[in-house]
Amino acid sequence: MVYAAQGDPRRTLSLLWRGDDPPESRPGPRPTLTVDEIIATAVSVADAAGTAGMSMRTVGKRLGRTAMALYTYVADKHELLDLMYDHVHAELTADADPADWRGALTAWAEELWEFYLRHPWVLSISPARPILGPHETAMTERLLRVLQPLDLPSPTLRGVTSAVIFFVQGNARAMADARAAAQDTGQSDDEWWAARAPHLMELAGDFGTRFPLLTRLEADHTPSEGEPYLERDARAAFTVGLGVLIDGIAAAR
Repeated sequence: MVYAAQGDPRRTLSLLWRGDDPPESRPGPRPTLTVDEIIATAVSVADAAGTAGMSMRTVGKRLGRTAMALYTYVADKHELLDLMYDHVHAELTADADPADWRGALTAWAEELWEFYLRHPWVLSISPARPILGPHETAMTERLLRVLQPLDLPSPTLRGVTSAVIFFVQGNARAMADARAAAQDTGQSDDEWWAARAPHLMELAGDFGTRFPLLTRLEADHTPSEGEPYLERDARAAFTVGLGVLIDGIAAAR
């Protein structure tokens, strides 16, 4: 887990909100890079290799520069991650529909879910300390607009907002982990289960008797053509869970 906002507050917030002139606009020799070019390149690296595989050296190499050349624009990897995190949140645009808060909330959650799957490294940034950038903040503001027609009291609204965000993040993380498992281990879901199921049946022959409800639940599973087992479960959990959550929000009015 990576904790955000570890750099100099004034410097990082200035870059996030463009409060001061960025390096490329200052007097003197014209810089050969821009902060936005560095951010976009770093995002492409992180999308492919995660935050662990994203370094100043790797980004610099992609840009044909040394890591030291990047420090003119960003202080270090921590600051760059803050900028990247807020930058990609600009992709989120789903907003309120005054006539249909349920549909608007579903659209907001589905867009965020797909966003996390495009940029799974974002899920490695801890939400404990927000970036405080404009695009991250706008995401939450749009959610509040979606929920505004419910006229919930502030304590309830705060809880509902957190519940929705954490629900989407948790389910997207399950899907991202499912996708990464086969790639990182070199073993598909089917291969993983096939290697263990016979041993489980041999060593726990009374499994069905000891765990009858779970056994029945698994027996009712309908195979999904073309989609790995864990991905299918993660997608179903998101779809069903979101409907239940929205029903619960409606009941809290």
